[in-house]
Amino acid sequence: MSGEEFVPLSLVPLLIGVCAALASALPGNFLILRRQALIGDAISHVVLPGIVVGFLLTGRVATWPMMLGAGGTALVSVLLIEVVARFGRVEPGAAMGVVFTSMFAGGVLLLELSDTSSVHLDVQHALYGNLESLIWLDAFGWESLFDPVALAGLPPELPRMALVALGIALFIRVLWRPLMLSTFDEGFAAMAGIATRPLSLALMVMSAIAAVAAFDAVGSIIVIAMFICPPAAARMMTDSLARQIGWSAVFATVSAVLGYVLAGYGPLWLGRADAVSAAGMIAVVAGVILGLAAVFGPCRRRAGT
Repeated sequence: MSGEEFVPLSLVPLLIGVCAALASALPGNFLILRRQALIGDAISHVVLPGIVVGFLLTGRVATWPMMLGAGGTALVSVLLIEVVARFGRVEPGAAMGVVFTSMFAGGVLLLELSDTSSVHLDVQHALYGNLESLIWLDAFGWESLFDPVALAGLPPELPRMALVALGIALFIRVLWRPLMLSTFDEGFAAMAGIATRPLSLALMVMSAIAAVAAFDAVGSIIVIAMFICPPAAARMMTDSLARQIGWSAVFATVSAVLGYVLAGYGPLWLGRADAVSAAGMIAVVAGVILGLAAVFGPCRRRAGT
């Protein structure tokens, strides 16, 4: 594929996929080590009804209304978990499962009952996103990267997702030592004067921001896969947290690039006429990488203990 075809048709979706994968995988490292891996799954379920409500109230797909809606539903879900666990006398994990799946089902019903398909906000886009459609119409080749007029026509999802990924990376860099101490020994971190609860809340907030920002472009499948698969695979490659984060960034990037390429060209190589979902293929590649790390990773036995 020449630059005249690759830049407008594939470059932007590829970069958005990479940024979404990185934004999810980076906080996922700490969630994995804190044994809160399913928090990423939960967040991706909870944000759906909030995003839909934010759209219905404003009539447009905008970041801040959707972010506020997602935050509101997160608070509601926390209260519901307390109510179900306390008055239903069930185990907190079971209460979480009931609430999160119910919230996601409610979001799906809202999508079905509302006319949102014209703005790429429906059940299909909630699951798979609209990554393939985020093409750069004003681009005409590699020269477009240096053309202010062409750059003005970039899909807004790319700068938004890039800023979120950069913000999460800076968050981890600035709070590296408190995050590391509270992750491995919360009691010692509290004795050292680190506010562990606000720090954990900040980590949840950053994870939620990543999920909401990625939701419109890539849907919930990539968000769930990237919160878990690259960090879990990286955990099997090293005992060092810094190197683990590096490995997870590599695995997330490889998953996004290879998954997007295989989704678009794999069926053609096999003689089929149609491409497959890029989001689904990216998640599949991430799962394959995790499987390979589980078999061949040098720290796979210690990671499982």
